[in-house]
Amino acid sequence: MARIDTGAEYGGKKKSDKNFNGRQKAAIFLVTIGSEISSEIFKYLREDEIETLTFEIARLETIEPEQKDIILQEFQELMMANQFISTGGIDYARELLEKALGSQKAVDIINRLTSSLQVRPFDFIRRTDPAHLMNFIQQEHPQTIALILAYLEPNKASVILQNLPHEVQSDVARRIATMDRTSPEVLREVERVLEKKLSTLSSEDYTAAGGVPSIVEILNLVDRASEKQIIESLEDEDPELAEEIKKRMFVFEDIVMLDDKAIQKVMREVDGQELAKALKSVDQEVQDKIFRNMSKRAAGMLKEDMEFMGPVRLKDVEEAQQKIVSIIRKLEDSGEIVVARAGEDELIV
Repeated sequence: MARIDTGAEYGGKKKSDKNFNGRQKAAIFLVTIGSEISSEIFKYLREDEIETLTFEIARLETIEPEQKDIILQEFQELMMANQFISTGGIDYARELLEKALGSQKAVDIINRLTSSLQVRPFDFIRRTDPAHLMNFIQQEHPQTIALILAYLEPNKASVILQNLPHEVQSDVARRIATMDRTSPEVLREVERVLEKKLSTLSSEDYTAAGGVPSIVEILNLVDRASEKQIIESLEDEDPELAEEIKKRMFVFEDIVMLDDKAIQKVMREVDGQELAKALKSVDQEVQDKIFRNMSKRAAGMLKEDMEFMGPVRLKDVEEAQQKIVSIIRKLEDSGEIVVARAGEDELIV
């Protein structure tokens, strides 16, 4: 959730919109958008944040419609500015906001955001074409390449990774996956070498990037041949890391990307009780995809199994889902099914 600006603490009397603090504005925003959407937002918050917001919601007094409108407008402007910053940086965001809202409003919003927003390293190369960036960095040390890719958007990082020499690809992938924290001094030095102007970091705190989730997101976007080659090389160099990456490459909910024939082939390999457990926590789209590829009788029996099973521990659900994911990957590796990937235009013959 975007951080809405803070004001004076609640003092027990009715306030104008300008005097609500950040927590109260967030509470009003959640009440205004309704419980269904708010519950989805809560999934992305920490427990202490949920407790704080719940407390603020509980003690809200009557809010005038005009106040709600102002807070919704403020939230929309902050989200718009945040999106502009992510797309093209601070200067780009300021330019667009000035055109949309006027100079003073743009400055106010940018200042409000940048007071708590850290500009990510390598911000100056985010709008660079991946092909140009590829020429720029391919002669660098694999650790330097890994550092840059970890901070790039996954779709750009995937283009660069799949076009690196094969002997470098797995090395870079491994370095991204095992990367933890990088000091500001190292980041500044790499930025200086890449482009002879320093991108000022807004904080001296160590900044985190990379890790297994980062390389998984990148590998999910590279072509299948590059993914296979990188995974196979990692299996030789670091089997445990390769296994961890493979587990996250395809999550159970991705089953909706399979065509009907593939779903039916997977279902023939799956134990009924495991399938019932796996479907307990997924959304209706995933369930419907499975039910449509079963006979009415089999689908009815599966629904009954799920109903009579009662509550199931999340750990058991995840284990059942992982078993089915393993079956899907095994069938894909043997060529019996095809898993569609983002950006692939694969001819099936």
